[in-house]
Amino acid sequence: MSDPVVALAMLAIFLFIILLGFPVAFTLMAMGIGFGYYAYFDPDRMWRAYHRAVKMDADQLTQIELWIEGLFNNRIFDLFVNQTYSVMANDVLTAVPLFLFMGYIVERANIVARLFHTLNIAARNMPGSMAVAALITCTLFATATGIVGAVVTLMGLLAFPAMLKARYDTSLAAGVICAGGTLGILIPPSIMLIVYAAASGVSIVKLYAGALLPGLLLASLYVVYVITRSTLQPNLAPKPTKEEVGSYSTVQIMWQLLTSFFPLAFLILAVLGAILFGLATPSEAAAVGALGGLLLTFAYRAFTWQRLRESVYLTLRTTAMVCWLFVGSWTFSSVFSYLGGEQIISEFVTGLEISPIAFLIMAQIIIFLLGWPLEWSEIIIIFVPIFLPLLPHFGIDPLFFGILVALNLQTSFLTPPMAMSAYYLKGIAPPHIQLNEIFRGNYPYLAMVLVAMLILYNFPQIAFWLPNLVYGN
Repeated sequence: MSDPVVALAMLAIFLFIILLGFPVAFTLMAMGIGFGYYAYFDPDRMWRAYHRAVKMDADQLTQIELWIEGLFNNRIFDLFVNQTYSVMANDVLTAVPLFLFMGYIVERANIVARLFHTLNIAARNMPGSMAVAALITCTLFATATGIVGAVVTLMGLLAFPAMLKARYDTSLAAGVICAGGTLGILIPPSIMLIVYAAASGVSIVKLYAGALLPGLLLASLYVVYVITRSTLQPNLAPKPTKEEVGSYSTVQIMWQLLTSFFPLAFLILAVLGAILFGLATPSEAAAVGALGGLLLTFAYRAFTWQRLRESVYLTLRTTAMVCWLFVGSWTFSSVFSYLGGEQIISEFVTGLEISPIAFLIMAQIIIFLLGWPLEWSEIIIIFVPIFLPLLPHFGIDPLFFGILVALNLQTSFLTPPMAMSAYYLKGIAPPHIQLNEIFRGNYPYLAMVLVAMLILYNFPQIAFWLPNLVYGN
C-alpha cells in the first residue's frame, strides 16, 4: 500500500471513529501519532538504542529502559511536542480566552435580558415584533460572545417562552432562536474566524473587517423574512396587546435603550473599532472587552463571585478544547501531508480542469455535507486546510473563501441530524416541544443562508469593501 493510499485510509478511519462518538481532539492526536509512527519510522534510529542496550554492561532493568527508549525513538513524538508548543505560543489564539471570558461574563450579568425587554417594547408596532427583537438581541449578543451554545441557550430561556406565551407559532419561534444564535460564528469577534485565521494564515483583522457586512447582511435577511412572513400570516406572530407590552412613552423607551442597548453596543463597537482601525491587536482589544464586560456587571450590580467563577471555568474549558483541537489537527494534518494525502487530493481536483466557480461550488457543497455529521471546529481545522493549497490555482482569495465558509457553516448548526442549535434549544425548551418542530422552523433560514452566499458571490465587494477601505487593496 503506497503512502498516499495510507493517508486516505487515515482520513477515512478518522471520520468513522468520530461518527462513533469519540472525542475529536484526542482522536486526532491518536490518529496523528499512530500513523505518524508509521510515516516517520526509521529503523536505524530505533536500532541504535537497541544496540546500546545489548552492548552496555548494565543490569537488566537498565537494558529494558534502553529497549523502550528505542521503541519510542521516532520523530513523530518530536513533532507532537513542537506542535503543542507552537499552539501555546500562537499570538492569534491568545484572543480566544479573552473573547470567551467577555461573552461569558456578559451572559451572566442580566444585560441580555434587559436588552431583549427594551427592544421588544421599542418594536411593538412592527409585524413579528418579539421575533424581530429576539433576532436583534441575538445579533448583538453574538458579537459579544461568539459562542453559539451560549446565545441559543440564553435566548431560549428568555425569548422562546415569551414568544410561546404571546401565541407565536412554535416552529417560527424556534427558528428565530436557532438561526439568530448561530450568527456568533460569523459576526466579529467570531471565535471561528480566529481559528480560520490561525489555520490559513489570513490576517485576523482583515477577516473581521471582511465578515462584518456579510454577517449584518445575513441578520438583515433573517429580519426581513420574519417581518414578511408575519405580515402575510399574522396568525403565526400575533401583535402584542397593550397589557403584554405595557404603556411606554417615547422618553421612557429612549431611557431604557440608553441603559441596556447602548452600553453593550458601545463596548462591542469599541472592541471591534480598536481592532479594525489598528488601534490594538485582537488580543489587546479582547482584553479591553473582557475588562469592559466586568465593568458592566458592576454597573448593573450583577457581579458575584459565583458568576465570576463560572465565567472563568467555562472560559478555561472552552479554551482547552480549542487548543487541544489545534494540537491534534496540526499533528494529524502534518502526517497526512507527509504521507502525500494533500498532494493526491490536489492532483485529483486540478486534474478535473474545472472553473473557479465550479471549484467553489464543489468545495461549499462538501463543507455543507460535512456540516451534517460534524461541528464547525472539525471542519475548519481538519478539512478546510485541504482546500487552502488549491485556492491559488483557481485564483480565489483565501479571505473571500473563508467568509463563504463562515456563511456556509451556519447550516451545520441548523441541519439534521446534528443541528446543534436545535439540540441546545430542545434541552431547555418545555417538554411538549418536539424536535421535529424545531427542525421545521430552521429550514427557511437555511434558504436565507444560501441567498446570502449567492449575493456575496455575485457582489464580492460586500466582503472586500471594508478591508480595502481600512487597509488598502
